Amino acid sequence: MNLDFTIEQKLIKDEAANFLKKECPFDKVKELEDSEAGYSPAIWKKMAKLGWLGLAIPEAYGGDSESFMDLILLSEEIGKSAMPSPFFSTIVQCGLIFLESGSKKQKKELLPKIVKGKMILALAQYEVDASYDIPDIQMKAEENGDHYTLNGTKMFVMDANIADKLIVVAGTGENQVSLFLVDAKSPGLRINKMPTIGMDNTCEVIFENVKTSNTNLIGALNNGKKILEKTGDKAIVVKAAEMLGGCKACIDMTADYVKQREQYGKPIGAFQAIQHYMANMLVEYQTCYNYLYKTASNINEGEDVGKDASALKACTNQAYLFISERAVQIYGGMGTTREGDIGLFFRRAKAFEFQCGDTEWHYEKVFQILETG
Repeated sequence: MNLDFTIEQKLIKDEAANFLKKECPFDKVKELEDSEAGYSPAIWKKMAKLGWLGLAIPEAYGGDSESFMDLILLSEEIGKSAMPSPFFSTIVQCGLIFLESGSKKQKKELLPKIVKGKMILALAQYEVDASYDIPDIQMKAEENGDHYTLNGTKMFVMDANIADKLIVVAGTGENQVSLFLVDAKSPGLRINKMPTIGMDNTCEVIFENVKTSNTNLIGALNNGKKILEKTGDKAIVVKAAEMLGGCKACIDMTADYVKQREQYGKPIGAFQAIQHYMANMLVEYQTCYNYLYKTASNINEGEDVGKDASALKACTNQAYLFISERAVQIYGGMGTTREGDIGLFFRRAKAFEFQCGDTEWHYEKVFQILETG
């Protein structure tokens, strides 16, 4: 297995790093976090012009690449910059669903708009009980002639407050779910932004007799579980890449800090306790980093990575918490303040742990896969 980056992949990483450093420094990140929109439409349009929004979309629909690895490279750089954007919700979660199971008409109408930055999407899956298990979905879609009617509440929906359309997971039979495309401005639909530790666009979405046409069914009826499981594994790996980008930023920022901060007449990086902290942080990062690219490479080759994706996310959850906590400890009180940049990652580590499955859920999933062979 050759894990060396190609020239094109190196260009993607370098271009992304330079762009994000210029367009979204940490002061800008904090400004966006405090805004109602929670992201920059201007930066989003520039990302579209750079071709980033088409990395996973075929050229037939206006995209630039079909390589899953390109998504990993870009997401890692986004994680390093802590840039708030609807990239994960729109391109990864929803974009991959359309690529996997969207009809020809849906792909032709929606994917070019996504590539051009003219459409933002959000996946409405989780509910009040906060279960990650798809069969636990309580919202029902009732068929009424040429449309379905949705009632219920979705929680923790990323970027719903800025989305043009939602992909809604709803029950359509006994232990069966289906996916529906719903306009975010549909009558009876209310979106409330939730305050979270990550200061991100996490929303509560309430459906009261919301109607959506039969033609807005994504994939076959009752096939939602299969679609979500297949695209969900990829989304998990991309989220892990973003988190590991944050881990690397923590390590680099802290390494610079311990060289500059002096105590007792010498840089604190000279003290053995600090060196042990830094070494342990690096070991945690490198272990997950190598696992990330092994798993991403297997996805690129078309292999099933259900077990590896869950193991990777569980390990990355723990690594990001460990690394960001150690970084804050080294920074001291300043690390916990809004003025300190390292706190951006400390907060994200906790918020991202619960996106695409928390540690306990993923370990349980790995055990179940191993038990069933």
